Amino acid sequence: MSVQQNDFSKWYIDTIQKADLMDYTPVRGCIAFKPDGYELWERIQAEMDRRFKETGHRNAYFPMLIPESFFQKEKDHIEGFSPELPWVTEAAGEQLEERLALRPTSETMIGHLYSDWIKSYRDLPVLINQWANVFRWEKKTLPFIRTSEFLWQEGHTAHVDEEDARKETMQMLQVYKEVVEDLLAIPVYDGQKTPSERFAGAVDTYSIEAMMKDGKAVQAGTSHYLGTKFAEAFDIKYLNKENKHVHVHTTSWGTSTRLIGAMIMVHGDEQGLVLPPKMAPTQVVLIPVGPWKKKPEIVENLDKVFAELKAKGIRVKLDDSDQSPGYKFNEWELKGVPVRVELGPRDLENGQALMKARDAEEKTAVALDDLVASIENELTVMQTRLYDKAVAFREENSHTHVDTLDELKAHIESSQTEGKIPGWILGGWCGEDACEENVKEETKFTTRNIPFNPPTEKKTCVNCGKEAKHSVWFGRAY
Repeated sequence: MSVQQNDFSKWYIDTIQKADLMDYTPVRGCIAFKPDGYELWERIQAEMDRRFKETGHRNAYFPMLIPESFFQKEKDHIEGFSPELPWVTEAAGEQLEERLALRPTSETMIGHLYSDWIKSYRDLPVLINQWANVFRWEKKTLPFIRTSEFLWQEGHTAHVDEEDARKETMQMLQVYKEVVEDLLAIPVYDGQKTPSERFAGAVDTYSIEAMMKDGKAVQAGTSHYLGTKFAEAFDIKYLNKENKHVHVHTTSWGTSTRLIGAMIMVHGDEQGLVLPPKMAPTQVVLIPVGPWKKKPEIVENLDKVFAELKAKGIRVKLDDSDQSPGYKFNEWELKGVPVRVELGPRDLENGQALMKARDAEEKTAVALDDLVASIENELTVMQTRLYDKAVAFREENSHTHVDTLDELKAHIESSQTEGKIPGWILGGWCGEDACEENVKEETKFTTRNIPFNPPTEKKTCVNCGKEAKHSVWFGRAY
């Protein structure tokens, strides 16, 4: 059994360290993003930001420190976050009159400010996004996936009524789905969270859920309809067209740097990192091989290819270092570079170069005249290929045959016996919290979401056997 199959966590840690994406810091649960790791976030950020602005949103920034009294105004919110809050109690050698939390999310601070900013229906909608860091003091951490400090974006909008706010909630969930599937090549199930899994203080929470190669789930993005809960707590009212003061309806939505971890877990192989071409900091590496220093024509040809690729906006590097070809091949493979091109004396004589995709077994001989076009094509094809592979894996490990708790337990046991992953199961749910909780206690499977488009409709609750109100994805999660 491979390391990836036998000890997925070890494989994951080894992969991100060998790829030089991050480093640990002296603060528990906090990591440093190295340039290649941070560039992955920049690519996600750029695509998200472009789409946010296309849908009318603007960026702003709000303070990191939030007074304790703000949290007390929304009871469900403070109950949901209080175990994870780090507090500042002293500054300049003096005790603070009021504790300040390092933000776990910004609904309370933004609610306080929106109550001053919003006065009339003419001020609405307010469509604001923030790129920031947040803090949640996690007991168990894993780089990128779950850290005490992480980077994210959080959208916070205010609307005249429920219809407009719910439209916003679903629009942003769709934006997330499109970016994650198109840019990161990760297929997701979109749907609604159960009440026990929704955001603290939300009326409804919606999510996109992704399956990792160990069968566990990563919540890849969430969008929340908050109703008037935060508006009532922070007195966010506006004068409507009927000359009456009424509460706004608000939303919030967010994605984070856990998307980097999800991408690694979805596409990585036994050799380590595999990056979708659209995400890779370096998309193509050109490597001279053989006694290339005795034939300057080799580097001259690679320089020409380099210039043509660069002119087309392709992120390319020429590795003419003194390391051996084998060392270079291994190094760039560990970094997950999508396409490698080799050119040596014999290749030059034959008017060709050797091209290898990171996820392919064999090299391909390509005529030098066709090389740039072939590289462009391979980058496009590989992006689609990685997505299709991830879809196939998810479909293979998404099970619809389980109808009872005993069947679920048997499925988990047989998977372990056969050395397979249990994946996710589509189970019926009656809507009772107790049934959801019992499945979790008995199997460690939690509800991921109630999918908008389930592959089939389940008739009975997987726990109690009563009529099912929903078909729900259940699985173990990070």
